[in-house]
Amino acid sequence: MYSNIIKSLLIVIITISSGFAQNLTTDYVITDVCQIRQLITNQGLLWSGGYSIPITINSEFPPGSFEEHIGEAGIWVGAITPDKDTLVTVTSSWNPHITQGDAFEFWPPTNEPWDSIWVVQRGKIADIPYMPNYIGLADKDYVFRYNDYNPVSLKVKKHMPLYVDVIQIAHTWSAPDVLAQVIVFEYFVIPTKWNLTDVYITQWVDPNVGLRSVDFFTMLGDDYSAFRHDHKMGLGIDSPGGGDGDTYSPVGFKVFPPDGVSESSLTWSFLWNSSTDPPGITPSRDADKYLEIMKSRTIMEDQQVPTGSHFAISFGKFQLVVGDTLHFYTAEVMGDGLDGVLSNSKSLELLKAADFKVPAPPPIPPLVVETDNHQVKLSWYPTDEVNPEKYYDPYRADGDTLPFEGYRVYKSTQSIDGPWKMLAEFDVPDDGVGYEIGLQREFTDFGLLNNVEYYYTVTAFNKADEQLNWPVLETSLRDNAVVVIPGTAPPKKIGQVAVVPNPYRSDANYDSYQPPWERPEGNRQFWMEQDRRIQFINLPSHCEIKIYTLAGILVNTIEHYDPSNTKGYTDWNLTSSVGQAIASGLYLFTAEDMTNGEVQVGKFVIIK
Repeated sequence: MYSNIIKSLLIVIITISSGFAQNLTTDYVITDVCQIRQLITNQGLLWSGGYSIPITINSEFPPGSFEEHIGEAGIWVGAITPDKDTLVTVTSSWNPHITQGDAFEFWPPTNEPWDSIWVVQRGKIADIPYMPNYIGLADKDYVFRYNDYNPVSLKVKKHMPLYVDVIQIAHTWSAPDVLAQVIVFEYFVIPTKWNLTDVYITQWVDPNVGLRSVDFFTMLGDDYSAFRHDHKMGLGIDSPGGGDGDTYSPVGFKVFPPDGVSESSLTWSFLWNSSTDPPGITPSRDADKYLEIMKSRTIMEDQQVPTGSHFAISFGKFQLVVGDTLHFYTAEVMGDGLDGVLSNSKSLELLKAADFKVPAPPPIPPLVVETDNHQVKLSWYPTDEVNPEKYYDPYRADGDTLPFEGYRVYKSTQSIDGPWKMLAEFDVPDDGVGYEIGLQREFTDFGLLNNVEYYYTVTAFNKADEQLNWPVLETSLRDNAVVVIPGTAPPKKIGQVAVVPNPYRSDANYDSYQPPWERPEGNRQFWMEQDRRIQFINLPSHCEIKIYTLAGILVNTIEHYDPSNTKGYTDWNLTSSVGQAIASGLYLFTAEDMTNGEVQVGKFVIIK
């Protein structure tokens, strides 16, 4: 069981550049079930921490919008020790007197593989050493731990540990809209060395709400912070207009008190400020953090001038003896504007009362893809391991514990995050629900362009629970999405190599084609010169292409090698071997089959 769970991780182990961090398992995930694409590290950070993680947006919502919401975020733990020391340990903070690496006081405990992030699907059991027989609660849970007294934490300058362990779980759902637009964070804070008195918890957030593709300082300069006391939620809101445009959603962080503890029995604080005063740049001394922010009992009025700010929500106090566990939740909340965020916040309170045990969509259909000339075939037959048609749901109010209803097939020409167009829906016949079309488990999409990316996903959905007033639930589109490139297999011998498009025209706006012929690389939103593309097609599996000017000057050499013998094309971005963009003109090429030495000669035209 342990090895199976580790293999299921959708993560990459990263190496921290700090010399003293080389012996810890540092890890990250990007949530992919809910509509929030949130970066989470196993230090408790909701941002990259300045390390080499290949993502430019920490918290994107909606998917594919390039709208950022978080610059930095994480929790703080503050308390008084038996020696009367006032100490605070932070996952992340701003401070003018310390370097970035020293701002992180929580780190994973060891370099063992189980101190990476565990990914557990709903109802699955994971034998996590520090949480044995953990059962997935949401559609996808991310489980990890950190503490403030490991060898790395003890080397952080001016850090005095509280000796607390923190287990954190991020719960994510695919549907309905409320659950898809939130991430619920569950925390277990455990003292290990001292009895701690007057314990306070802070949710610290640096909102950066805006279009990430614009200048970073333009994006963060027109945000403002607000607090809704009846929701116990801090908000980062983008001011209308400005260089980063109008965003779809603010970002909210909502706090749920520990079970059995009333809100009114706790001391609450909410402070915001710009980057010149607390909590924008926090005090360097723990005692000042504790007194000025965590224990301040201050609820500041909402920010009126949108200059960008950070905020801190604090609550306490608690008395913890060694071995006690402080168990509480926070939630990252998005929605359709501020009203949508507040509505989702209220709905979360009802779901929290049910311990987040809600009706579930069926399992993800086991999708198989086959490509051919100008077509793609999708099939999703149930298996012994995964059978959406017989899934069991005990949390429905209508008593229908086998609520499967059908499948849906979607296609996108834009990205693996959509936008999606539904191509087909197949449902259980003669049950009085839906279109009564009947079930099918195959679909072929014809008339496609060869050697161009398309995106497909197949979902399963259930019946609505009318007793609970719960809508139809559908599996995550993103979680089953695949990139598909139709086309023919490489020819056995050279002789039909061609260039498309030919001629290539710089005024053709190939990035606006459907599907786009040219796409921005990575997370970049806008097309750039290096995204230009021509394609050499009908290539044998191993060949070498040389490109020449009409005068015979070698421009570039491209090696094409496909040992799988499935890809008969390769792309070129119209740059020379030294990275210079080529000029307009007639160009020659040779394509040599490296298996037999046969050569084909051709030409193409570039018009700029």
